Amino acid sequence: MKLKLMVVDDEPDLETLIRQRFRRQIRDESFEFVFAHNGLEALARLIEHPDIGIILTDINMPEMDGLTLLSKIAELNNPALKTVVVSAYGDMENIRTAMNRGAFDFITKPIDFGDLEITINKTLQQLTILKQSLEEHDQLIALKQDLNTAKIIQQAILPKVFPPYPDRKDFDVFGSMTAAKDIGGDFFDFFMIDDKNFGFVIGDVSGKGIPAAIFMAVSRTLLRATALKGLSPNECLVHVNNLLCSESVSSMFVTVFYGILNTETGLVTYANGGHNPPYLIKADGTVELIPMTGGIALGVMEEMPYNFKSFTLNPGETVFLFTDGVTEAMDSKEDLFSEERLIERLTSSNSKSISDITKDVIDSVFEYSKDVPQSDDITVLTFRYFGR
Repeated sequence: MKLKLMVVDDEPDLETLIRQRFRRQIRDESFEFVFAHNGLEALARLIEHPDIGIILTDINMPEMDGLTLLSKIAELNNPALKTVVVSAYGDMENIRTAMNRGAFDFITKPIDFGDLEITINKTLQQLTILKQSLEEHDQLIALKQDLNTAKIIQQAILPKVFPPYPDRKDFDVFGSMTAAKDIGGDFFDFFMIDDKNFGFVIGDVSGKGIPAAIFMAVSRTLLRATALKGLSPNECLVHVNNLLCSESVSSMFVTVFYGILNTETGLVTYANGGHNPPYLIKADGTVELIPMTGGIALGVMEEMPYNFKSFTLNPGETVFLFTDGVTEAMDSKEDLFSEERLIERLTSSNSKSISDITKDVIDSVFEYSKDVPQSDDITVLTFRYFGR
């Protein structure tokens, strides 16, 4: 890197000596020197040359001395600007004051140019490290801003208006996703396929962070687009699985539960692609596990078969879907929240609203794992059938 140095000294011969000593570096354009004769001139040069990296300044100068200049430089709050002071041998009081005011190093008069070159090179090494750190910091800030934007976009593509169908009295739905990092790999979605068929889906992508979030967005989009064609749940998973396998990178996959509720009859047809089976909360408050259908996660292997099953909801019954971030949340002893604790929270919750059920479970998970950082996305989707 090219280094620009400013020499601040009122001795008339010093500029000539500096140029002679560092003629090779000046010729090679590795060093560029700027000269000033006092502190006031030095401040003016800093305005003219904001890319100066090292200042070599005498302490005793007319108009503005080196100690005052150091105070002014400190006000600039520029960590990429290093100052080396020059003082008479034995003038430790001024040297100490200079170091307290932010000088990086010092040399003594008469100047030993060999020592000066070593000091400049040492200062340059520190500047190089510092500038690399500042660049990395700026990159991290930019990445953080990108992550915040990605978080906003991810939250925007998930349903967030509840109740989503205020004019419908035959069912209600509520969902929530809390990412373990800035952005997550879980998702939930729901949509009307037609006037009487309500589609609902929950998914959990392998991995965390940006790759999982991108794969999540792709998976959610493919599932919704395929489901809105009116395919059965198992046909939908077969189609999406093949698409994900053909485009999947880094061996990523997604577990999915997709179901369709017939709002006139209460019939739920569903297919499970390796996901946690949901729970059925009956009208009397009992909780039952919804049987698996035998399918594996999507994106693992092409042309995999997916089966479907069905059950009928009675008015007042609720379906609770979740990702493993709920049951696998750990306390400080690394004990899991577990299916058993989840069932305890769900039992007799039929008297609560679906939003209260969802929030109650999530609050219970966070209370259980309050002393441990969240390790996985926590996602819940709940809907209740009222019938016609």
